[in-house]
Amino acid sequence: MKIEKVIGQIFTYPTKRSVDSDGHSHPGETTQAKMAMLTVQSDTGDCGYAFAPPEVVRAHVLDAFVRPAALGEHALQREKIWKSLEHRQRGSAGQLTDRALAAVEQALWDLAGRSLNVPVYRLLGAYRDKVPAYGSTMCGDELAGGLATPDDYANFAVKLVARGYKGIKIHTWMPPVRFAPNVDMDIKACAAVREAVGPAIALMLDGYHNYSRVDALRIGRALEKLEFSWFEEMMNEQSMESYVWLAGQLDIPILGPESLSGKHYSRAAWVQNGACDILRAGVPGVGGITPTLKVAHLAEAYGMDCEVHGNGAANLAVCAAIKNCKWYERGLLHPFLDYDEVPAYLNALVDPMDSDGFVHLSQKPGLGEDINFDYVEAHTVSRY
Repeated sequence: MKIEKVIGQIFTYPTKRSVDSDGHSHPGETTQAKMAMLTVQSDTGDCGYAFAPPEVVRAHVLDAFVRPAALGEHALQREKIWKSLEHRQRGSAGQLTDRALAAVEQALWDLAGRSLNVPVYRLLGAYRDKVPAYGSTMCGDELAGGLATPDDYANFAVKLVARGYKGIKIHTWMPPVRFAPNVDMDIKACAAVREAVGPAIALMLDGYHNYSRVDALRIGRALEKLEFSWFEEMMNEQSMESYVWLAGQLDIPILGPESLSGKHYSRAAWVQNGACDILRAGVPGVGGITPTLKVAHLAEAYGMDCEVHGNGAANLAVCAAIKNCKWYERGLLHPFLDYDEVPAYLNALVDPMDSDGFVHLSQKPGLGEDINFDYVEAHTVSRY
């Protein structure tokens, strides 16, 4: 079963999400956005698929790096193909990103599952068939009735608990919001949510990414009093030493790194140096499902949990495959958006949640994405 084709396809779809000048998502008017679908096809006719932002799998990236590494290789030799791509990153001048590696490897896993008629999470080990989800909010905004005040966060948290969530992660205000960052506002929002939902709901904070050590320490001590479950990405993660310092000052678990490059290699350094209490990895951020599993197994060897960053079929499969992950991140959520609305290019959600807050794994072969191929074809604007 050798890889015969690697196909990129750009299509449009309607979305109610907008992105601000700093790259944070917020609700907005319905617009047409673009998505890429990467298809890896074997000589047996079996295919695997992965969705990614168009800039991740551009035509040049496929021609210069992905096709030379993948075409003619056995479709189940994911590690060989991934290592070849990782090596090619050195000469790519930043064009071959970890997110591109992740898209390719995700498609290969999907191909394996579809060809074997088995869900990918079972191929990965299948520790469980359902995972508890926490509701992960969007960043704060200045929209009336949105996430503009601590009371807005509290009101929304009550609705999330009523929906079934047993855990909520707050993303507070970040630039370009006029008053952000603001330590006092962050603490007030966290306190308001804790008062609104009571002590039984797990709460987490994902703070402004560039707070100083002193500001991060102040917020962390407030979170300890509020009995939050973890504190995440409050400082620039390129300064591992700052996280070592903070972890030594606080009892609340520090979670990280989220956005730091370096795949599983940089996360090994965080464990070795005591920069976090809970390790962090997500499929797009570290280059694929397999390197995410490597991070999780590294954490397990040190008696640590590994919380998987972000939603989606690939991250959900990893969450279901390992024991040392307590939550699936379901988001990003906002009072003005309906997360349970199925995207136009799918026939069903990849992460349906029941009233008790559990996301159930699809039993469809592959990663379980029920793709609306007719829609994708009808709205394709380029193919390469």
